[in-house]
Amino acid sequence: MTPTSSPTDETLLRLPQVLARFPVSRSGWYQGIKAGKYPQPVRIGERAVAWKASDIRRLVQTTNA
Repeated sequence: MTPTSSPTDETLLRLPQVLARFPVSRSGWYQGIKAGKYPQPVRIGERAVAWKASDIRRLVQTTNA
């Protein structure tokens, strides 16, 4: 039996994974978030955040275009 609808499986990336795909300094990344240049993180725990892989992919594509 297959479900009629399944939740979207969105991969989340932690900061080291993000910076490996979009090479910028850690402080530069957070400054970019504050300035609205980079995507906002998703809270995954009390003291942990991650970013949607699709948001990072889109950022890389628009920057390289």
